Amino acid sequence: MRGILSAGALAFLFAFFGTPAAIRVLVKRGYGQFIRDDGPTTHHTKRGTPTMGGTVIIAAVVASYFITHLITQRAVTVSALLVIGLMSGLGLVGFLDDWLKVSKQRSLGLRARTKMLAQSIVALAFAVAGLNFPDERGLTPVSLNLSTVRDTSIKLGAVLVVIWVFFMITATSNGVNLTDGLDGLATGAAVMSFGAFILIGVWEFGQSCAISAGSKCYEVRDPLDLAVLAAALSGACFAFLWWNASPAKIFMGDTGSLALGGALAGLAITLRTQLLLALIGGLFAVITLSVILQVTYFKLSQGKRIFRMAPLQHHFELLGWGEVTIVIRFWIIAGIMVAGGLGLFYGAWVTG
Repeated sequence: MRGILSAGALAFLFAFFGTPAAIRVLVKRGYGQFIRDDGPTTHHTKRGTPTMGGTVIIAAVVASYFITHLITQRAVTVSALLVIGLMSGLGLVGFLDDWLKVSKQRSLGLRARTKMLAQSIVALAFAVAGLNFPDERGLTPVSLNLSTVRDTSIKLGAVLVVIWVFFMITATSNGVNLTDGLDGLATGAAVMSFGAFILIGVWEFGQSCAISAGSKCYEVRDPLDLAVLAAALSGACFAFLWWNASPAKIFMGDTGSLALGGALAGLAITLRTQLLLALIGGLFAVITLSVILQVTYFKLSQGKRIFRMAPLQHHFELLGWGEVTIVIRFWIIAGIMVAGGLGLFYGAWVTG
């Protein structure tokens, strides 16, 4: 428990004081956000706002995780290192995308095909590595079984697991990226999602088969250390929100959104709560679904639309809702879905 508190507090402090320093550097170099002309007109005032703030979040998480282990004198775990690698790898892809946008002052960064290829390489590397490194009980960071609120009896096999993990990572990272369109929206929702994984990791550790064997115990590798990592992620996002809330002084950019999406997927996979991510990251799923529905209907109906604009948050902007109103209401929705996910997780344990 001391490790969780330490990681969360250190990440918060690093991000809280590191973000304004990053803002000054980015402003000095002129690395500001490029705003597309086909978006809501209210966004034009955001042009020039420093971006690539996700670098601060990533740095705060990594630093706090390793310093916490120096403080607690506990060894780092393979599961957490793989999630950190996934987060950092996707963050690098996002950084290259952001860098091209700000350096060339255009809305297009990496080409879509190149960006997807880079994301795929990172996701597949995580999936393959996660099926290795068994511990003394033979548990690997990534399970061969499909998981809902815990591992099920459905064994997918190595090939299907790699494909499934790849899909989860790319879908979640792009989902957070689509959500990051209003000041503080994705950051605040991420705080709640990572907070849920802290509780899940702590609970799985307390009910681990290695500690208390029984019909309800969890066969999960490194759940407590994954909770430490989730605490660092939640703390860093919480501090970043201070500067990212409306009117935002900095954006996380693709650097942050892809990294946070990867971290969410990585935690869900390693904690054996794969399908539960649809609730814990429910807001990201809903916003992604709005884009899929909009594009599909547009093609099938030859130009008609379901929403005035997608992703969903921009639809409500065009209806006249204020940005802060949309963000707060979407946070409420995210909180309800996270609470529902935790309730489902605990309810499944109670009913055995």
